[in-house]
Amino acid sequence: MHKPDALGPTLGRAGHLCRERMDFRLSRYEVTPAQTHLLLYLQDHGGAADQRAVTEFLKVKPSTANGILDRLEEKGMVTRSVSGRDARRRLIALTEKGREQLEVFRRQFGEVESLMVRGLSQEEVGALRSLLARVIQNLEEDRIYDENAVASRQAIQ
Repeated sequence: MHKPDALGPTLGRAGHLCRERMDFRLSRYEVTPAQTHLLLYLQDHGGAADQRAVTEFLKVKPSTANGILDRLEEKGMVTRSVSGRDARRRLIALTEKGREQLEVFRRQFGEVESLMVRGLSQEEVGALRSLLARVIQNLEEDRIYDENAVASRQAIQ
């Protein structure tokens, strides 16, 4: 049993509600969170990436990535083509429609961000960001420590 004011469950609840509100807003445009993340990834990588990189980014099986890409291609948001340099590589690229949709999505992200910080001063928002960054850093350092410990144990065996 955890204390009602425990930080972990509070952060988990805040994260859950944030995702829920964002997913609700994006569902109007008939896109899934994974599709949205993929479009953002492509935009952050100059509008295109090879399919292997996309699959690794999504952390899914190639067949699942293909399904996500199929839906986005059907909606006219991405194209798939063979890389000019290597016929075995598939290049995924944003279309103009995909870029336009991303602008709509970014407005939705902004609405949720405004909702999250409603009633907080700029100083409070800055302090919250700083404190959350420190929490994330602490947890990432612990993850690295655990990954190194597991790797060391496996090397010994």
